[in-house]
Amino acid sequence: MVLLHNIISTLISIYSYAIIVYILLSWFPGARESSFGGLLAKIVEPYLEPFRKIIPPLGMIDISPIVAILALRLAQSGLTSIFNMIG
Repeated sequence: MVLLHNIISTLISIYSYAIIVYILLSWFPGARESSFGGLLAKIVEPYLEPFRKIIPPLGMIDISPIVAILALRLAQSGLTSIFNMIG
């Protein structure tokens, strides 16, 4: 059970970092249009889209990725609590 928890927790952390990198790519012109940016978009956008539908941008600032990362971190904490209760 510990191995499964570690794998899932690591995957959630990697996905959170992928979202952060995707956000940072928006600061550089043409970075999202690169092959790396396109790959990240295919991985990250399906998760971010529901948050963007709920949370409108505040002027030029899109805070939905921040909320999405917080949701991932809460899921990771909940997963840790569940695994602690089980074992």
